[in-house]
Amino acid sequence: MSAAARESLPASFSDIDRSSEELKGHVIEYLSGTASNPEIRRMRATAFQLFAATEGERLLDAGCGLGEVARHLGSVVGPRGSVVALDHSADVISAAHARHDGGPVTYVVGDVTALDFPDDHFDGVRSERVLQHLADPAAAIAELVRVTRPGGRVCVIDTDWPSLTHDGFAHLDDPSVRSSSLLGSTAGRIARSLMVKAGLRGVTASPVTVCFTSPSDAATVLPFFDPQQAKAVDFIPDPLLKSFFDSVDRAAERGDFLVAFTMWVSLGRKGEEGG
Repeated sequence: MSAAARESLPASFSDIDRSSEELKGHVIEYLSGTASNPEIRRMRATAFQLFAATEGERLLDAGCGLGEVARHLGSVVGPRGSVVALDHSADVISAAHARHDGGPVTYVVGDVTALDFPDDHFDGVRSERVLQHLADPAAAIAELVRVTRPGGRVCVIDTDWPSLTHDGFAHLDDPSVRSSSLLGSTAGRIARSLMVKAGLRGVTASPVTVCFTSPSDAATVLPFFDPQQAKAVDFIPDPLLKSFFDSVDRAAERGDFLVAFTMWVSLGRKGEEGG
């Protein structure tokens, strides 16, 4: 196995720019595939409805990936508005900028735990599937709140990985698989409490359970269902790999493959000054 193949895809999200060129390509491909997945699009539709962007607003998408959400928001706010698409990775931002559609979107490299924007700057901010990769998610929430104007809104979307459930195949409940640090992340379920503690008001939490009934569909979001990526993402231990995929293949042939997990869309407002 090459050095690049031994790198872990999920772990690389916090340090993509130092990864091998091969792995960077895998990350870009993964982000693109995830964005086009119908279940992720369904989750985002819920988030868009709750976030309720309007014409002329100034918005921030913190952890923008390839920028598809920022560009959608740009189409809503129009030329009188603006959207900042921010990501920690310069390589990802470069790939996002290459997809720019001419809308009112600016692409910047930045740290969600130390945002380079003034206080009370944005009408609304959002962050999707970022907290799970951070050592200090509370610091990120505090920064999102800081840069939001009084009366503005903060939307945080993340995954509750312990909610992962399945049927039709074996080994996903094996302790050696469940011990993965990412699969232990409760970022989605704790986002609301972090937002409340950060002073946001009226914080709601809306669960969206995403469900996949074929291994190929699941693999666009869960890379360990892709035989070529399974070793790289290092979720399924080598001794279980063959048995795991044999079991997955049989479930696909029978038509009873199922895997699902819950993502949470949390939304709150920053209190008005003097209120």
